[in-house]
Amino acid sequence: MSATATTDNAPRPRLNPHDPASVDTLLSEEELAVRQTVRDFCADRILPHVAGWYEAGELPGARELARELGKIGLLGMHLSGYGCAGMSAVDYGLACLELEAADSGLRSLVSVQGSLAMFGIWRWGSEAHKEAWLPRMAAGEAIGCFGLTEPDAGSDPASMRTSARRDGTDWVLTGRKMWITNGSIADVAVVWAQTDEGIRGFVVPADAPGFSAPEIKHKGSLRASVTSELVLDSVRLPADAALPEVRGLRGPLSCLNEARYGILWGALGAARTCYETALEYAGTRAQFGSPIGGFQLTQEKLANMAVELGKGQLVALHFGRLKDAGTLAPEHVSFGKLNNAREALEICRTARTILGGNGISYEFPVMRHMANLESVLTYEGTTEMHTLVLGQALTGHSAFR
Repeated sequence: MSATATTDNAPRPRLNPHDPASVDTLLSEEELAVRQTVRDFCADRILPHVAGWYEAGELPGARELARELGKIGLLGMHLSGYGCAGMSAVDYGLACLELEAADSGLRSLVSVQGSLAMFGIWRWGSEAHKEAWLPRMAAGEAIGCFGLTEPDAGSDPASMRTSARRDGTDWVLTGRKMWITNGSIADVAVVWAQTDEGIRGFVVPADAPGFSAPEIKHKGSLRASVTSELVLDSVRLPADAALPEVRGLRGPLSCLNEARYGILWGALGAARTCYETALEYAGTRAQFGSPIGGFQLTQEKLANMAVELGKGQLVALHFGRLKDAGTLAPEHVSFGKLNNAREALEICRTARTILGGNGISYEFPVMRHMANLESVLTYEGTTEMHTLVLGQALTGHSAFR
């Protein structure tokens, strides 16, 4: 029998509706195992409860949840030393995807803990900072938050008003931060402030006199997440509270880049859940005597969702490989965050139309994910900001002003 005949008689490859771009074939056994561990945790610990948490606008037992996340090595998992797991960027990305497939608020808790608060201390802190906080944060015994955004300084952090002035050998911090994930349950905050030496970061224990973190209520998005304001009312800190290894915006922006990398994976988790929900619904919901999945317009919607989901996963995996190789540029992260958050939101919106009226019910996850992604679209850099980052990289001209 000829080689051609053998090939012709071989089983025909088939597209997997749940992995339309066959991304799983590009993952190692270890990476698949990491993904399964997180998926199983979410199925057991999060999915039975998260719709209720979201509707109630709360994240009960957040501290215990953090300890559970620490036990399976998810907090600061891509950092090395100090009790951190030291796993790859791809492993971290897959974990973010599975966490956000459950709920964006859960991924935000892990992302802020590991990629903002822990990374800020790990990258820019003193050895004393690292030893004091990182092992406890990796274990979930201490929770961190990250204070950069202010009521009047979101996309333009250089205009922040929070200040730190020297008073003898101490620092005195005064100001407010806004939209701070984990703030009300945090044990420590990494806070950025204007000083006579430029913008500097500070490690602020939550029990410092003058520090408070009132929780923000009445949210229409990220409702199963703790979001707070930080108030710094002449908070006095010792000299060594300042992060010693960085001055200027390079410090907070490096942390944001770490968090954005997790987001470009995580947003796809929300998109995947909505796509799979719509796919299943289209196969069971009958109208005019036939499943709606047999109608051309529904198939067009599902096909477009599958294509954008697969493309986004390939982008995320490619950028993860670049990050592990040390060749990922900040502009790559803007590319991924811009595309994947935007397309994930469109996938969720399209899924909502396939479910019709049921799409707004919390009996299904679609509306919850869709509302969450409205926040994901704008935090860690809005669509407009990432567009201009890419525009500058492409043309060599800054259009920010």
